[in-house]
Amino acid sequence: MVNFVGAGPGAVDLITVRGMELLKKADVIIYAGSLVNPELLQYAKNTAEIYNSAVMTLEEVLDVMISACKEGKEVVRLHTGEPSIYGAVREQMDALDEEGIEYASCPGVTACFGAASSLNLEYTLPRISQTLIITRLEGKTKVPSKEKMELLAQHGSSMAIYLSAGMLDELSQELISGGYSEDTPAAIVYKATWPDEKKIVCTIRDMAEKAREQDITKTAVVLIGDAIAHGDYDRSKLYDPEFSTGFREKNK
Repeated sequence: MVNFVGAGPGAVDLITVRGMELLKKADVIIYAGSLVNPELLQYAKNTAEIYNSAVMTLEEVLDVMISACKEGKEVVRLHTGEPSIYGAVREQMDALDEEGIEYASCPGVTACFGAASSLNLEYTLPRISQTLIITRLEGKTKVPSKEKMELLAQHGSSMAIYLSAGMLDELSQELISGGYSEDTPAAIVYKATWPDEKKIVCTIRDMAEKAREQDITKTAVVLIGDAIAHGDYDRSKLYDPEFSTGFREKNK
């Protein structure tokens, strides 16, 4: 059995209880050493075999997983954040399907939610934004033509942009070309929830310069949208005394 486990954004105590328990029981752990906090391995039992996938190919990872499962061992594939977002898990699952090996997923806290907690943000403020777009700027991995940054920017919603911290000049240009103003609030959160986290609140216009000043080129999520400034939004109807819900009648 293989369990794909989300390690969370960085802080050791932000893994789920289920994920922690799976780590404790695992006979084999393959973790993404380039991004996962190695302190999470403290949950592993002394006899666990531990592999760092940062120095492995997909084929090498699969060889370890398949061999371990055929020996009746419990395997944890520990991915950074939430495995369903830029986790490259589908290709692993498809290979396990071909081998008839059972697997399951354990969710984790993704970086943009770790960043929101660090900045005390709400992405979905009434009248400001009711949509959060999670995306990336095109790099080595192409994006579908309908998902180009310039097109997504036309929505003017809250955005969390991954894997793009090294291309912030280009990102700024595409966001502005798509419709955001230069003064649109932005934030760059480096290693959200880690002890060495860095937070920069800025604008689309100056975010590349601000990142250079802090020497941030990777391992950061970029947040865009007026919700970052959290000003001039409408109150939620959920707790409005003049609004009825399934649990409470409005004031008369």
